Amino acid sequence: MNFDITRILKDWKYESDAVLVRRFVGEDGDEKIQLRIDLGLLHMNVRGKPDGEDSYFAIELARLQTHQAENAGDDDGFILTAERCSDLQREAIQYHHRYICLLQLEEYSLVIQDTDHAQRIFEFVERYAETVELAWALNQTRPQMLMIRTRGIAEQCLDKGDRDGAISAVDAGIVRIREFFKERDRSELIEISDEIDSLEEWRAELSAESDGQ
Repeated sequence: MNFDITRILKDWKYESDAVLVRRFVGEDGDEKIQLRIDLGLLHMNVRGKPDGEDSYFAIELARLQTHQAENAGDDDGFILTAERCSDLQREAIQYHHRYICLLQLEEYSLVIQDTDHAQRIFEFVERYAETVELAWALNQTRPQMLMIRTRGIAEQCLDKGDRDGAISAVDAGIVRIREFFKERDRSELIEISDEIDSLEEWRAELSAESDGQ
């Protein structure tokens, strides 16, 4: 078996200033996404968990349900250890890679679907992580997810010709990111948030385009 993918990489040059994504049907008949990165490529399934394996999150939800069944519906005493948080973080990162790709591919409904999944992981870890530090290790990436989700929702509005709806969606996204930092006593991060800056710049562009019509 030849494991060398040099030819594939030579035919698909990496560009540092672009998100290079392609979608195709794999040999198993399922749709795949590939993301070109500097050291090679990421290969993901379009449906289900990106790596095609069982979902860690589903496993943890089942573990919580078992715990509740054994404790009269109470979740007291249910915790996520560092190892379990790490597993969930890996899953969230996989979804992060995929919803970035899906945004580039203009698959906005799938972007929202994947960011919904990531959001549930963030909330689950924040509630049950053994320590605040473990929860924040994952939660600090939530603003990136909220930005991508906002873009997906706004792009859906633009596809329908609803520019005002898109602007409203961007406004709501900015507010949500600000609230995220405030709710966690990290208001100092608002002024240096790349995600807020990016959305504010896009909002200005949308408003200028709207005024020019």
